Amino acid sequence: MKKPRVVLADDHRMVAEGLRGILEPYFEVAAVVSDGRDLLAAAKALDPDVIVLDISMPSLNGIEAAFQLRAANSRARVVFLTMHGEVMYAARALEAGASGYVLKHSAPSELVTAVQEALKGRTYITPQVSAELLGSYRHGAPAGAKALGGLTSRQREVLQLVAEGNSAKEIASVLRISRRTAEFHKARLMEALGVETTAELIQYAIRTGVTAV
Repeated sequence: MKKPRVVLADDHRMVAEGLRGILEPYFEVAAVVSDGRDLLAAAKALDPDVIVLDISMPSLNGIEAAFQLRAANSRARVVFLTMHGEVMYAARALEAGASGYVLKHSAPSELVTAVQEALKGRTYITPQVSAELLGSYRHGAPAGAKALGGLTSRQREVLQLVAEGNSAKEIASVLRISRRTAEFHKARLMEALGVETTAELIQYAIRTGVTAV
């Protein structure tokens, strides 16, 4: 069975080699690069399934690289592995389309899980950050509450399932509808809320109390 392909981006050579050792039993590490611009080139050339990247990198930081990957319609899932435990970085990473956020000191126990969850279309946030991240959204102004009330019951169901990390196929199974119908509901939901990404849906769901994850 072919291993999922991963590109790793970290500007510290020794750290990168250590991370390669963690990942290689489970994934094909197709390339290791040291800055965001090289990452963009590697992503285009190698078409990886997942990109594991640091935030702090020379030339182009990881978050800006993630935004550019999204703008280029890269299919790769993005998992951040960083020293930054502050909520503002995690929130920005989600905004950039991240499927995972792991702190470097937790890499041995969490990185493989985060990549596996990303491959399933789910979002993994390290526990050291997730509680505070949730709190920050909960204490924000509930600007979306009115919009939430305007959603249909089915849209609210889909919103919660999306926020909990379920793929369209899984949503279809839970709601006993076709995958195409699930995707249609998600598209209408995003249109109703004025959002463009799954990460924004997750942020909205947490902020409005639709989900507690």
